[in-house]
Amino acid sequence: MAKIKVVVVDDSALVRSLLAEIINRQPDMECVGTAADPLQAREIIRERNPDVITLDVEMPKMDGLEFLARLMRLRPMPVVMVSTLTEQGAETTLKALELGAVDFVAKPRIGVSAGLQELADDIVEKIRIAAKAHVRRLAAPPPTPAVRGSAASGPAAPAAAAPTPIRLSTEKVICIGASTGGTEAIKEILMELPADAPAVVITQHMPPGFTASFAARLDSLCRIRVAEARDGERILPGHAYVAPGGKQFSIARSGANYVAVVDDSPPVNRHKPSVEVLFRSCARVLGPNAIGVMLTGMGGDGAQAMKEMRDAGAYNIAQDEASCVVFGMPKMAIQAGAVHEVLPLKQIARAIMERVSVAGVRHRI
Repeated sequence: MAKIKVVVVDDSALVRSLLAEIINRQPDMECVGTAADPLQAREIIRERNPDVITLDVEMPKMDGLEFLARLMRLRPMPVVMVSTLTEQGAETTLKALELGAVDFVAKPRIGVSAGLQELADDIVEKIRIAAKAHVRRLAAPPPTPAVRGSAASGPAAPAAAAPTPIRLSTEKVICIGASTGGTEAIKEILMELPADAPAVVITQHMPPGFTASFAARLDSLCRIRVAEARDGERILPGHAYVAPGGKQFSIARSGANYVAVVDDSPPVNRHKPSVEVLFRSCARVLGPNAIGVMLTGMGGDGAQAMKEMRDAGAYNIAQDEASCVVFGMPKMAIQAGAVHEVLPLKQIARAIMERVSVAGVRHRI
């Protein structure tokens, strides 16, 4: 098999050297070039035609995001961003994912040499995933997010509106699991939900330090409210709850209410947060009141628990292969017999609301 060709773009000579060493240790990949800035990178990409690029967010001569946007418009290819673990770094990384980056690695602010070596397995796994990812040409710069309720922008305009349900059942809960490519897929679904949609619980594979920015970004774009889940808080309609990075998130019942459980229990399927943990609790606590959604991602995290959801009466949807960045998680859920419908991403929000509408009519009758 041909090796995965990787170009490393980073303004730090130390980071370039370390990443090249990590890559070249792998039997299935090689670093075919390094660049200190995007202008050098452009020439190396032309000459070497790499399969994957690792790209530093903060670059001299041309901003990393500007370079990424140009690359995805003119010559789209898989990109893994190398981000700093700061609030600003998280915001920039989310923007990079919006522009088309497949995934990101958060490099340590101190002890870079030892820190990157500790992250070596994570780095090469993300490069392997990126090499298989479906990347799409960036057609135009995405619109500037409208802040909810600002005088200049007014309220967020509905996207192609989902049908208005006759009555929303407040008992229903939408349960979403995702990994690689999931940040944009989740955004697309949540932006189409009405303000009075059922509660949404989300596990997106993401490290500590990034989920708060991810939730805040979604909150600025959506009609529902979005925040990181907090232990013990009530799960309410019109709200979405994102599993905090580095924690496990599940739901429990407290009297007549559903509540969030956020704890420091061990990784499951090597993930923390894990979709398996959330979906298993949804099967146990929600039963037929759950609508499960498995989105783009590598691996099989959550597939067996989604089957438990189906067995408990939940209605489950998987994203189709054509619209996934990586089809692994939906594919495994489908193979496990966990899924009722396989849909393109653009149809999932509508399907959810149609399902809720039917449940609301039955509730009235």
